[in-house]
Amino acid sequence: MNTFILTILLLAVVMTIAGLNRRCREAQRAEWGVAWLNWLDGFNRLFCHVYHRLPETELRLPQTDGAIVVSNHISGLDPLLMLASSNRPLRFLIAREQYERFGLQWLFRAVGCIPVDRENSPEKAMRQAIKALRDGEIVALFPHGKIHLDSDPPRKIKAGAARLAALTGLPLVPLRITGVSGQGGVMMPVFMRGHAQIHPLPVIEATGQSPDSLNQAIQCALDQIPQC
Repeated sequence: MNTFILTILLLAVVMTIAGLNRRCREAQRAEWGVAWLNWLDGFNRLFCHVYHRLPETELRLPQTDGAIVVSNHISGLDPLLMLASSNRPLRFLIAREQYERFGLQWLFRAVGCIPVDRENSPEKAMRQAIKALRDGEIVALFPHGKIHLDSDPPRKIKAGAARLAALTGLPLVPLRITGVSGQGGVMMPVFMRGHAQIHPLPVIEATGQSPDSLNQAIQCALDQIPQC
């Protein structure tokens, strides 16, 4: 009897794993060039759409050329939501201390994150980002520089995204994230179920604009400043 029960349980586990594997492969949208990253792409989409109830939303990205995705930053879940809404891989600029976090550096490296050493060599990250953009990749970053809620005092955004757009002439693709549970946290929002939403905003064209005017346009979009 015990052997029969164990056999049934084992079959159930195998079928569950097989079903999950199939669903992840079907859910995959972005092409990462490596089978296990493609599988992870599908898993993340299922996680965000099913668990976090993220509606199907697609960022307004060019088919082949580079672009700069910018977003408000309200939790540690934000990058996962952005990846789940993109039909192309996103290369995030992240602080070096986050990039070197124990147990995660291998993953950040695999998905092409660009570490930013703010104290010693921030220009190195800019050069890497410019190269990626000119190679036709999508670079993503959070211009507020850290988690910043709408209820927080106004914070002037950093100029990195505007500089990238001005130097490359590539468009800025802004979006806003809302509906995340545990806003302000890093790890807890990943596990707290919410009604996450991605709100794509009008694309900001860089042609003919100065870094300052681009930075102002980003600030107005992400902070939803009416007078802009």
